[in-house]
Amino acid sequence: MTIKILELFGGIGSPRIALRNLGIDIKAIDYVEIDAKAVDSYNAIFASNLKHKTQSVVNWNLKPDILIHGSPCQDISIAGRRLGADAGSGTRSSLMWETLKIIEDFGKWQPKIVIWENVKAVLFKSMNENFNKYLSEMERLGYTNSYAVLNAMDFGLPQQRERVFTISVLNGQAFNFNLLERLPMRPLTDFLETEVSVQYTIKAPSMLDSIEAPSTKKKFKGYLKIIDDKVYTITTRQDRIPNSGVIDLGNGKFRLLTEKECWLLQGYSEADFEVAAKVSSKTQLYKQAGNSIPVPIFESLFKVLLKDFEEGF
Repeated sequence: MTIKILELFGGIGSPRIALRNLGIDIKAIDYVEIDAKAVDSYNAIFASNLKHKTQSVVNWNLKPDILIHGSPCQDISIAGRRLGADAGSGTRSSLMWETLKIIEDFGKWQPKIVIWENVKAVLFKSMNENFNKYLSEMERLGYTNSYAVLNAMDFGLPQQRERVFTISVLNGQAFNFNLLERLPMRPLTDFLETEVSVQYTIKAPSMLDSIEAPSTKKKFKGYLKIIDDKVYTITTRQDRIPNSGVIDLGNGKFRLLTEKECWLLQGYSEADFEVAAKVSSKTQLYKQAGNSIPVPIFESLFKVLLKDFEEGF
């Protein structure tokens, strides 16, 4: 059986990587991403003759079995937004509703499964009005919704990263997150490079002053945590306060995580990183890792979802 997938806000292809790792026969009918450098990395990783171009989700119309979207977290923070209110406006705040509009426009052919990943804050009181609206709209379209907060640490990665995953099944039963295969957290040393350039050593006094203590510099907020057995949420930049944590080199010296380490801590292989590094800069590689979704979480999700898929739900 060949599974047709559509990735909206596809980034560097975390769900497709997961399916590849599982040996699932898939047809990536398309991939939609507006960040040109992320598109370059995606094309390099999958090295196909079909080269994807930068494009928006607005007015998109295809027929996938599984639709995966991870719209920017700003989308759900706009209080009181109605479905379609900003359709076609091109603003980041409209993109989540564009996805719902796309699903509705499929008509009789609707994706059997829709997966949506977003920040934990969507469940907060200040934001959950719009999250609940999303669930209501999906129910109106015939989907049964289930959601849970999943932490990358529970899927083998030494990264404390909590995100909300919403699984919507067309005319189906609720998804049971308890069926997901959890994995023991691997040692952090499995993900760290043994030889790291001095360019990653922290030299800025403002950052050094903020390690494990609130910063005294007004332009910085928070502090830098020293990494022990795990890193903190991989972000789009490491040279800022706060970040994903710093490595203690001893003798009062500390370093940042490298862009390669950030990719590995999101579940990508060294080979994936190396081909992407040929087409994207250091800054872009950090950004791509920070915007991605941990691959092992998708692997665990797909193991359950595709079993049900083959059984016809």
